Amino acid sequence: MAVVYRVLRPVNWLRRRLRSSEIAFILLAVVVGAGAGLLSIVQGAIARTLQHLLYALPPGARLSSAASLSTVSLLALPIGGAFLGGFSLLVGARRRHMVDAVEANALHGGRMGVSDSLVVSGQTVISNGFGASVGLEAAYAQLGAAVGSILGGFLNLRRSDLRNLVGAGAGAAIGAAFGAPLAGAFYGFEIVIGAYTPSAIAPVFAAALTASLVVQTFNVEPYIITITANPVTETHHYIIYAALGAVCAGVGILLMRLVTLVEQGVRRTPLPDWGRPIVGGFLLIPLAMISPQVMSSGHGALHADLAVGSTIGFIAIIFLAKCSASVVSLGFGFRGGLFFASLFLGTLLGHLFADGLAWVANRAVIDDRDAALVGMAALAVAVVGGPMTMAMLILEATHDFSLTGAVLAAALVASTLVRELFGYSFSTWRFHIRGEAIKSARDVGWMKSLTAGRMMRRDVHATPAAMTIAEFRRRFPLGSASRVVLTEEGDGYAGIGLPARAFAEGVDPAEPIGSLAVHPEVALTPDMDMSATMRLFDATGADELAVVGHDGAILGLLSEKFVRRRYAEELEKAQRELYGEK
Repeated sequence: MAVVYRVLRPVNWLRRRLRSSEIAFILLAVVVGAGAGLLSIVQGAIARTLQHLLYALPPGARLSSAASLSTVSLLALPIGGAFLGGFSLLVGARRRHMVDAVEANALHGGRMGVSDSLVVSGQTVISNGFGASVGLEAAYAQLGAAVGSILGGFLNLRRSDLRNLVGAGAGAAIGAAFGAPLAGAFYGFEIVIGAYTPSAIAPVFAAALTASLVVQTFNVEPYIITITANPVTETHHYIIYAALGAVCAGVGILLMRLVTLVEQGVRRTPLPDWGRPIVGGFLLIPLAMISPQVMSSGHGALHADLAVGSTIGFIAIIFLAKCSASVVSLGFGFRGGLFFASLFLGTLLGHLFADGLAWVANRAVIDDRDAALVGMAALAVAVVGGPMTMAMLILEATHDFSLTGAVLAAALVASTLVRELFGYSFSTWRFHIRGEAIKSARDVGWMKSLTAGRMMRRDVHATPAAMTIAEFRRRFPLGSASRVVLTEEGDGYAGIGLPARAFAEGVDPAEPIGSLAVHPEVALTPDMDMSATMRLFDATGADELAVVGHDGAILGLLSEKFVRRRYAEELEKAQRELYGEK
């Protein structure tokens, strides 16, 4: 025991320091950022190495920027689907639910599993490495967030600190991938934490900066687009770009719905889970034969298209082919995200928008490259969310504040329209399809953990509803109890008896007390969370309701007053944590 105590003593000291010192917590975030940066490098290197080996790419080339690929090499797509299906079958991924960073922060207080995170990362790297039209951001963010969650869990951090550390890890991983620490930090705030909290500002930025420095140290080429933009100085440009944001919102909603429709349609077929990526791989071959730009995340193609420029016909074909490839890849079971793909699709949509305006006006109205960058940001916001994340990405890419203002205008329009017309980002939409009512990473887990079963009191004074009112008066004189749960034959729920009503004038003492029961058809179930509980109280206008099990057994009694008080206490606690008050 003495040896164990000596080992745990420094760990316990560190826990106390992290709970009491903001500087110590920032230093911990730096460690998380460094880990997230290193893991991003490793995952990107594995995926790129697979692509170079499978498609015989020249050194430094990206798959989506290749001029052409042989038909034989494209067989790597269904082979990759088979490899992915076998991997998922081996680790049992199809039989269990895996928690990502957004869900962890929204429902589980930032807690993530090691094995789940490794499986998600492995599936994403396989999908991207074999050329499927998915991005690596899911793998980057998953392992970056997992570093924060595992380290914070080991140190037994508070719920709010653990959530901030998960956001810091995910944001650091994205910042490392793009070489854009500001964009990474805002990704952590907007996508993973769900709020700009004072307690999270310093640690999240510290983690993102550290991850970007790690990437620079290893001379890894980031995903960021380095391009000189034309200054946007005219007021009407902002209005035009806001219209582009509206177009991007519509395209983003359509894209998310198409992915879901294809996925649901494929699930209704007799294809086994492991066989779906194989079929998807074969379906991707003709799309890849149109152009390799539809493959992988599209990063190389994005660079090439912005640098060289293409005809409107070619851009339209690539746009439709890339949309189709992304829908097929995700719908048929390849793992990955739409973030990187939406960046590339956004540049194409911006080009099409600018060229369409030029055709209508018979002259250039806005610059093609500026429109491509604005479209890139707006479509990514429509699909993923995070208007400030994308504004910072464009600012770090172009160093152009004028264009960043136009990007922000388009991004806010896209974000507003998607929230109004659709209500979800791609990640939260998939949670909705699965049955989870999550619209952001805002912490609602504490509300779900406070169930009626946990809040109820068990002294229900169960009384047969057939008991006469006279007997009820003798057993429960005024002042002895405010509420009594009535039961019918077999101990089933029959409503709530009020002693005050039993002693009212004009009541026949020979009648059964069940004739005075209130809310006989309404009861809470023990698994109802606080939100559902309060909605039922509001709908019935009841002061107290019984908690009845799914088998009909009466478990307890819960008052609206107590639920409201517990809600206020938890809300105040969350507010203190929001501002970093210990």
